[in-house]
Amino acid sequence: MKVAVIGAGWAGMAAAIAHVQAGRQVTVFEAARTVGGRARAVPGALPDGTPATLDNGQHILIGAYAESLRLMRLVGVDIDTALLRLPLTLQFPDGQGLQLPDLPPPLDALLGIARAKGWGWRDKLALLRTATAWQLRGFRCAPATSVATLCAPLTPRLMAEFIDPLCVSALNTPANQASGQVFLRVLQDSLFSGRGGSNLLLPRADLGALFPEAVAHWLQQQGGQVLTGQRIQRLQPLPGGRWQPVVAANGTEEPGAFDHITLACPSWEASRLVEGLAGTAGLAGAARWSATTSALRFEAITTVYAHAPGAHLPLPMLALRNTATHPAQFVFDRGQLDGQHGLLAFVVSASDGDRALIEQQVLQQAAAQLGLTGLQPVQTVVEKRATFACTPGLQRPGMQVLPGLTACGDYVAGPYPATLEGAVLSGTAVAAQA
Repeated sequence: MKVAVIGAGWAGMAAAIAHVQAGRQVTVFEAARTVGGRARAVPGALPDGTPATLDNGQHILIGAYAESLRLMRLVGVDIDTALLRLPLTLQFPDGQGLQLPDLPPPLDALLGIARAKGWGWRDKLALLRTATAWQLRGFRCAPATSVATLCAPLTPRLMAEFIDPLCVSALNTPANQASGQVFLRVLQDSLFSGRGGSNLLLPRADLGALFPEAVAHWLQQQGGQVLTGQRIQRLQPLPGGRWQPVVAANGTEEPGAFDHITLACPSWEASRLVEGLAGTAGLAGAARWSATTSALRFEAITTVYAHAPGAHLPLPMLALRNTATHPAQFVFDRGQLDGQHGLLAFVVSASDGDRALIEQQVLQQAAAQLGLTGLQPVQTVVEKRATFACTPGLQRPGMQVLPGLTACGDYVAGPYPATLEGAVLSGTAVAAQA
């Protein structure tokens, strides 16, 4: 069985692995010249001209990302070398915030909340009562519930220093707009999935080396292909239920017929390709799937890379106090992660505004909250459609598009927000639909 996977992001590479393990001959097509999709390495340079390897956005994983970790091991990634494991920590530059100890759940959360610095007993009791109520309800809520409504019993301090940063980092959607049900699922699977599930896993390698490049090498060893610089212009149905991907003008040759196609490209590209099939006889479901997909709204993520000789943080990652003029929620010390000393990555989730203004505001925030006045901008990466807006009751498109045509990605119907684990789980699951 010949399978084409369109898109070499994390979902597409996970799908390619699953197809190969099911005994299929796999060809991956990627429009870009590099693999990894929205979580890939990008070249950069420090202010003095020294080359630097950056990422298209600063991502983290957590210990509950079981499928991502399984596939990394499968393709030969040394997890202990590639990822720095830390207890869940939402600590601010002044030392206040939450840090969980290395204990089995729920003891880690109970002790972490009890020891949280800067929180009064009123804050701690409110969080314990509310979390207990969520657990008693089986981590379920009405579909229309927002995270802000879900967390109404909590104090303003908890909202500002715990819920808001946790929500925007997991769902990339502000709490007053984010899905309460998806947020509860993330909490359940991270805080109650077993010991280490809530741990932060910070990449020590660039995002390309962390997974997609290793998969490309593994696929070639298994007889598969990864073709970069190959944008699929349209899909041509063939007799007998087969498919012909038609490569854009920059392609070198037509790739032939396939028994099955998995769309692992971004949702807007998948919608475009499926919409092109809407008028074809016998493919009535194409218009409906494309319409559902094209209705998704998106949130941006901005990552501001800045450098100063000797710049460092007390921890590899710190939470920041986020305001309208200080937009970053987190900062990462790349020197403690991949050895690029003096390089910091500031993350502005659910970002909105001009790139230059955000960069200027973040440098001012670094001076005000971290005392770092000598930082120089290295590169500011704005991913305008980083994730879908994870709103209450959102209708997401299904995995099965048409006979012989499936879709995977972090946007496809599922219990998780747009995360690396959501993408990988979708990619693994899609092979069963072929």
